[in-house]
Amino acid sequence: MSFSRRHTLAIMAGSGLSVMLGGRMALATPTEELIANFTGGAEITGEGLTLTAPEIAENGNTVPVEVDAPGAESIILLATGNPNPDVGVFHFGPLAGAQMASTRIRLAGTQEVVAIAKMSDGSFARAAQEVKVTIGGCGG
Repeated sequence: MSFSRRHTLAIMAGSGLSVMLGGRMALATPTEELIANFTGGAEITGEGLTLTAPEIAENGNTVPVEVDAPGAESIILLATGNPNPDVGVFHFGPLAGAQMASTRIRLAGTQEVVAIAKMSDGSFARAAQEVKVTIGGCGG
């Protein structure tokens, strides 16, 4: 099969365009997409969220994590280095005694744990903590 010069140029232009658009779409990580979905694209400006996690976890299978955000409606917890970064979302109703939650999570390795809280006034707060995992985890 033979291509004319016009067909060759059209194929090259289409390939270049798909590489440029594909590269732009590939810049968003799963963590960034989850944060954008949770916040609706709003800017994260507020404070008032406390994330407690160990600096060093000797076992990545059970890492204790606690989030506390007085006045929050919901909090999303993410582990940025895991294959599936979404750990959980905690929702607090009007009868909640405190807007805090604690759990144990599994980490694939040394990574950042991120929490985003949606406050009752519509603002968002962010807290992050790097956790160094010495053994275990999702990947072995």
